[in-house]
This record gives sequence, structure tokens and C-alpha cells, in this order.
Amino acid sequence: MTSATETRKFTAEVDQVLHLVTHSLYSHKEIFLRELISNAADACDKLRFEAIGKPELLAGDGELRIDVSVDRQARTISVRDNGIGMTADEVVANIGTIASSGTRKFLEALSAEQKADANLIGQFGVGFYSAFVVADQVTLVTRRAGADESAGVRWESAGSGEYTLASAAVPSRGTTVTLHLKPEEDEFLEEWQLRSLIARYSDHIGFPIRMPKLKDGKPTGEWETVNQASALWTRPKNELKDEEYRGFYKHLSHDFGDPLAWTHNRVEGTQNFTSLLYLPARVPFDLLLGGRDERKGLKLYVKRVFIMDASEQLLPAYLRFVRGVVDSDDLPLNVSRELLQQNRTIDKLRAACTRRVLDLLDKLAKDEPEKYATFWNAFGSVFKEGLAEDAANRERIAKLLRFASTKSDGPAQTVALDDYLGRMLPNQDAIYYLTADGYAAAKGSPQLEALRALGVEVLLLYDRIDEWMAGYLTEYAGKKLRNVAKGDLDLDRLAGGDAAKRKETEKSAEGVVRKLKELLGERVRDVRVSARLTDSPACLVLGEHDLGLAMQRLLRQAGHEVPASKPILEIHPAHPLIAKLDQETDTVRATDLALLLLDQAQLLDGGVLEDPAAYVRRVNALLV
Repeated sequence: MTSATETRKFTAEVDQVLHLVTHSLYSHKEIFLRELISNAADACDKLRFEAIGKPELLAGDGELRIDVSVDRQARTISVRDNGIGMTADEVVANIGTIASSGTRKFLEALSAEQKADANLIGQFGVGFYSAFVVADQVTLVTRRAGADESAGVRWESAGSGEYTLASAAVPSRGTTVTLHLKPEEDEFLEEWQLRSLIARYSDHIGFPIRMPKLKDGKPTGEWETVNQASALWTRPKNELKDEEYRGFYKHLSHDFGDPLAWTHNRVEGTQNFTSLLYLPARVPFDLLLGGRDERKGLKLYVKRVFIMDASEQLLPAYLRFVRGVVDSDDLPLNVSRELLQQNRTIDKLRAACTRRVLDLLDKLAKDEPEKYATFWNAFGSVFKEGLAEDAANRERIAKLLRFASTKSDGPAQTVALDDYLGRMLPNQDAIYYLTADGYAAAKGSPQLEALRALGVEVLLLYDRIDEWMAGYLTEYAGKKLRNVAKGDLDLDRLAGGDAAKRKETEKSAEGVVRKLKELLGERVRDVRVSARLTDSPACLVLGEHDLGLAMQRLLRQAGHEVPASKPILEIHPAHPLIAKLDQETDTVRATDLALLLLDQAQLLDGGVLEDPAAYVRRVNALLV
């Protein structure tokens, strides 16, 4: 017997998801079966975990399974599990609304040009709605484990903005999802088609997926298992094909594409555990939105029982893009997130998983540089955080870093620090780098002129994180790293320069230096002759320990107070503008020229002028 049926509206977010899914996934219709089976497997995992403390929840039906069946006459597909099931409140929370703030971000991120695609569905718990790609009506019947038979729930919707909810008598625990197929979706009524899809997408599921056994095309009344029905990571590596590894990755990550690489290891000895870790080929959508604090990369199992998503304990934050599973034999089955934080076994697991990922990256960098370049373009800015976060592996991390340089053709062509060392000049005792707001700003910086003329390679660091990172990367292979925009740049050793001639140049420029100091006053810390410039009239330089200008701008944009530090203006005395300023007798015109030099230097360093109108006025005055 059922109670009166109640009709409710979907939340606005669900309505949007339904619209995107039903209108954008026409080229990946078969994804619905993968998602429904994944949800069913999650329900079985949750019941197995809860039954550790409450074995009565299994109630004589301890063989967890997923059944898929077809009714050709009614034109329906049913996916049933005997997992944890749901209460009425849980149905409303999980299906009628989307509570995840990530889903709202997901919807906001989809521009008019960017269609929802298969790799996004499922990443925010919206996989259930993929059923409406092939169905014009979906019915869900469920009963929570441990609840009375009369406490079942029936949910139904045509995906058009509302759903119905009613109480129902459900004989056994678990959930059944029934899809009433659209007229044009007859292909999914074919048993062989469903078996093929299960083999392709869900063969690795650790629970039996069963379908009715057929004889002469007719059901015999018996069920047969159509998948491997064992946790993939527990099987020997030599029995697994690459296709199976890729299929398991798609199940874990809800990514429709293949992983870039993976590592599968079983450790036995003082500690027994299995790890299967994947590098994605592109940035997961939830990584972009969630940041450091929202990590869902690794799943923790204990003796094949799913415990939790626990990547914050199993991997450091700079490896939060890694996906996979860790299955330990040494942790207690009732371990909690709080206990994990104090467990020495977890510390060892974390160190071992970190080592495995770095080993995998080392191998890629050495043997498959094109794949490593793909990894770096996707995750390099996240990986750099490891220099600060993981002091024990800092040398290994530094070896894996990649940078554009003055020797590379564009930002896509990067060099390793070892490559740089191999190209250093005989007298060169430092690794030179420059930070900027973008590649073009770094490549065109006047601070590179003298070094470029001498043939010295300079690393170009233009990621937002780079200047912060450089504070931790002060030395590599015994060579100091040197920011070319800070402190004195003594190039005499590199150039075999004449110190006496340089002193003579500085002495002859004393007049114009003194004049600039007077005209600019408190705007700069100092004015001096530059060893950096060969073509440009002037550039800005900071003290050796000053915060970089790019970092200062980032901190101000984030609302932080930045310690006041005035730049040093360095000039190239032989430049015509400097000569013109030296000869200028009109105080107003001389002041305009001095301020123009300072403004140009600020612009070249990526700065924003305090008074752009005044800059334009000065330029116009000098032009006319």
C-alpha cells in the first residue's frame, strides 16, 4: 500500500543539470549505465562499511550484488542493488536537490560555448541524471537497510522540472532504478548491448553485476554474473590489461578520457598494502573549483572494504591531482578520519604513496617526455607547491620542475634545471631567473639585455606561484639561484669585463644620476648606472631581499598589506633619452622626462601606473 503521492519541484540547480545533460550528452548516451552501476556499487560499499558495527543490517542477505534487467515489452531497463538504500529524506537530499556548492560552481563555469560533456557528469554527484539522456521517465524505489518493509520510498520523474514522492511497501533493502526508454533508444533493449557496456565500463566493479541467464533468447529464471566481480587492484598485474586499468580510472574519476599514466604496487613486509595511483591527462573539473582544501583524489580501503575518501591523509596537497585507491591490511576497519590524523601507519602509507608518484613522474620525464610535458602543462603550477610542503623530497621535486627560458621557443618549450646546468658558461656560478606577470613580459624585460648579449640563459618564471616558489628554491646541485631583477648584477666575471672602464662610465654619468635623484625624489630608493641594460634607457631593480614587484601586486589584490619598499632606478647612460635628459635645461621638461623614464620602467615590469592620464600628457607634450 502506498500513501498519497506528493509532487515537488526540482531546485533550480537540478533543473539546469537536467537540461544540460539531456541536451548535451547525445554523443555519449551509454554513460547512463556506467553512472547507475557506479551509484549502486557505492551503495553496496556503504552498507558493507556500516555493517562492520551493525552486522544485523545485512539481515541474512550478505551477498551484495547489482542486478541489471530488461523488459522489452514495457521498454524498461532496471538497475537494482541490495546496498544501503535511502530514507525519504535522503532521496530528497540526494536527488531532489543538489547540496554541493561545487555543483553550483560547475553550472556557473559552463559558458554558452562550453557544452556539458561526459567527463563532467558524475564529478559532482550528478551522475544519476544521466538516466534522462535515454529515458523519458525514471522511477526509483528504495528502502534503507534496517528499516521496516513499510518504510520504502517511491520517487518518479519525467525530468521536466518536478518529481513525485510517495511511501511504498518494499520487501527488501536497497534501491531499484527503472528507466522507461525514449522511443528512439531501442538499442538499449538489446541484452548483448548492455552486456557489452558492462564489460567496457564496469567490469572492474568489486561486486557481482548480474543479468538474467538466457537460453534460445529467453530468460531461464536464473541469474549469471557478467563482470569480473573482484576489486581490480587486488588482481595480479600480469593478469590485467591496459583497457581494464583505463576502465577503472574512468569509474574512479568520472573522466571520459584515458589517464596519462598509472602505477600499481603491492607491498608486503612490516606493512601490507596495495596502491593503484593514476595521473590524469587533464585537469579534473573539481580540482579547478575546490583548490587545496577540497581533495577527493584517493579512496581508502581496509581489507577490500571502502572506508572513506581520504587523500588529505594519504597524499600531500601538492599531489592532490592524483586519483586512485589505497587498500591497507594493517588499519582497523572502524578507523575514523580523526584517528587517521594520529596513526603512524598512515604516515608510512603517505610517504610510500608520495614516493610512488614521484617515481612515476621520474619515469615519464626520462622515458616519455611528451607525456611529461602534458602532465606539466596541466599540473605544473600545483606540483611546484611541493618545494615548500615536502622538504624531504625537495631535491627530487626540483629535478622535475620545468621552466621556459631565453633559449626556448615560446612558453610551451620548457627546460629542466639539469638542462640549464649543462648549458652554463664556463665562468658562470649561478642559475639566473626572472619573475614576471606573463611570458611576454618576462621575455621582453630590459633586465635580460646584458645577459642575453653575453649568451647567458635565463629562466623565465611567470606563474602566479613562481615568486613564492623561488623563496624555497634557492640552490640546485650546488648552484645558487639568482633573480636578475634584484641586487647588484656583477657581470665582469662572465663577460671578462674591464672594471676600470665600468668605473669610468659610472663617473661620467654622475651628473645625470644626481639630476634624476633630485627630479624623482622620494619616488625611488636610488638611481644608479646599470650593468643589465644594453638597449633600453632604464629599468627597475629591487634590493636583494625585497619582495618582488609581481608578488607585491598579487598580495595587494588579495587584500594583504605589503611592506613598503621603493625600487631602484637603473639607467643606461649611452641611451639617447638619458643624454637628452642630461642636456635638458628646462626644469619642467626635465621633470617630465624623468617621470616618463620611471613610468616606462614600471610598465615594463608589469606595474600599473598610479596616474595614467599624467603619463599620456607627458608623452604627448614631448611628441609635440
